[in-house]
Amino acid sequence: MAAIKREKKQKSKAATSRKGPEIKTARRAGFCFGVKRALDITFDIAGKDTRGVFTLGPIIHNPQVIEKLREKGILSIEPDDIGRKKIRDLIIRTHGIPRELYDNISAGGYRVIDATCPFVKKAQHYAKLLKENGYQVVILGDRDHPEVRGLMSYAGDDVIVVSEHSPLEGLRSKVGLVVQTTQSVEALKKVLSRIIEKAKEVKVYNTICNSTALRLKETEDMARKADVMIVVGGKNSANTTQLANLCKGLSVETHHIETAAEIRDEWLEGARQVGITAGASTPDWLIREVEKRIRDRGGKSGNGY
Repeated sequence: MAAIKREKKQKSKAATSRKGPEIKTARRAGFCFGVKRALDITFDIAGKDTRGVFTLGPIIHNPQVIEKLREKGILSIEPDDIGRKKIRDLIIRTHGIPRELYDNISAGGYRVIDATCPFVKKAQHYAKLLKENGYQVVILGDRDHPEVRGLMSYAGDDVIVVSEHSPLEGLRSKVGLVVQTTQSVEALKKVLSRIIEKAKEVKVYNTICNSTALRLKETEDMARKADVMIVVGGKNSANTTQLANLCKGLSVETHHIETAAEIRDEWLEGARQVGITAGASTPDWLIREVEKRIRDRGGKSGNGY
């Protein structure tokens, strides 16, 4: 009897494989408001005279977009390279930059174009406000991420950066909490619950971008139904990696890719439904190429989420 069941299952799987999987693409996959705004600004400049135009660090965390800008004549430079380049226009990346660096380049005689995401700017404002009102600022985020490095510059010398799992040490009695815009609400809840056990006065600014929260929720719903999840976006993108980790945590087969060329046929074998989601810095054309590659291998487009 067991052998008969296995044979039926294998036949069913083979039939599914021949038909090809249904493709579901997240409605919120791809550019968020802040990224679209920054790229609109930058590509508008790229359509004009690009001599002496640079972005201060990669404008977003997507290698394919950075390459397209390079082809149009807009290169990325790091702060240490500023004095070595003939700069006319300097575009600030979506993640923002430290306050001291902003002051330095503003005094450098260049035209500074601030493409910092407005939600990141709001987080910077709240960090500064908390510091000025006597709170010790705690930032929930990745210390090595450029957005967090910028936030730290507004938060004072006693700032503490924590992840959802790191220990809370050196807290004062009066604490103010801000959040890297791409963190999850669940991470915020965990850190806040630990802070209130230690501090006497706590003020919280929930600076998580609403787009991030909705994207995570939509991806979770999709992953619970899919056999395979394809997460499209830069390998250096924090929010794309977060989406991939979320899917893996739900025990669904997950592949984080940058381009459609990375897709392997064996990923699709036997899958009834393939879910596609993408980080906030992933352009629509990369997502469409992923859909096409799966269709070319027998996949059928579904209605999306």
